[in-house]
Amino acid sequence: MNTLSIILFSLVSFLTGTTSPGENVGADLIFVGDAMQHQDQLNQAKSEGGGSRYDYSDCFSLIAPTITEADYAVVNLEVPLGGGNDYSGYPCFSAPDSYAEALCDAGFDLFLTANNHCLDRLDRGARRTLTALDRLGVDHIGTYHDAAQRDTLVPFIKDINGIRFAFLNYTYGTNGITPRAGAEISLIDREKIKKEIELSRKAGAEIVCVAVHWGIEYVLHENQAQRDLAQFLTEQDVDLIIGSHPHVIQPMQVVHNDKSGKDVLIVYSLGNFISNMKTIDTRGGALVKVRIERDSEGKARFKNAEYDTFFSAKPEGKGTNFRVVPSSMADKIPAAQRNHWLMFDKSARSVFDRCNIKVPAASN
Repeated sequence: MNTLSIILFSLVSFLTGTTSPGENVGADLIFVGDAMQHQDQLNQAKSEGGGSRYDYSDCFSLIAPTITEADYAVVNLEVPLGGGNDYSGYPCFSAPDSYAEALCDAGFDLFLTANNHCLDRLDRGARRTLTALDRLGVDHIGTYHDAAQRDTLVPFIKDINGIRFAFLNYTYGTNGITPRAGAEISLIDREKIKKEIELSRKAGAEIVCVAVHWGIEYVLHENQAQRDLAQFLTEQDVDLIIGSHPHVIQPMQVVHNDKSGKDVLIVYSLGNFISNMKTIDTRGGALVKVRIERDSEGKARFKNAEYDTFFSAKPEGKGTNFRVVPSSMADKIPAAQRNHWLMFDKSARSVFDRCNIKVPAASN
């Protein structure tokens, strides 16, 4: 972009109200990991709803202010919204629509649906999930009614504060369940991914974010397959790589793409957002805050990222529910669970301190 173009861009931005002279145009994003729904969570939500409905209204109340501060917030919805009254936890999940509603109310803007549990209720459940999310008016990517719809909706382009983002979502598999009636799942296929990244750039994407469901469950470090795929994505000129699936945190790194001259954020796993898992490393997760800014030439670039941790507190007695508790509000964790929180947080931060590259902890 030449000097005249920069001046014209700045003038148009000022006149349209997107920025003011001297202000650095940018966007702040938040990503969290796996939104699970185990049987005890279902039972508690039904109890909180008086037995006639499922009430999740207090699950995200403490972290909602952090989520809503972002210009755009992304969560991995790792349960189908199966409908009816036949909801279930592990191993074949199905959650009520009110669960997704609560996530929307907490401030999440984009739901990722390509994960190993998306076909737990087969094609019908996968398609009903899409219909339910459409009714909520929330963005979602990763699964589709059929291949033709995927061709129509991918790439998903979102204008955030005047910056055009492309979001793509892929999963390693679906627990051996295959579509029987043509539902389309975005699987990790390098040729397909490369093509959809190229389509994203042709559609005007300035920043490309790939959310990928990968890795080995319960392992606190990425494996070689993850590193290889991250390298492939970096070579395709991706800007953000956000991982999920292991149910525990894994390192975050900023690497430099020598070919493009850009920094790239790689987050191998953000762990669980909310769940009823019991081992220490699965009791919480991390969020990553990402800043995108335009450089002196007017080009949108990844600027920086920082992380914070939180805890998935279990209910204690009637009138309480599962709650996501930010690290800054650890005093809200029930006393009997605070030692579990301390062990989770110490383990997570130990991994981040040793392995993160240019992704520091947020200062609370």
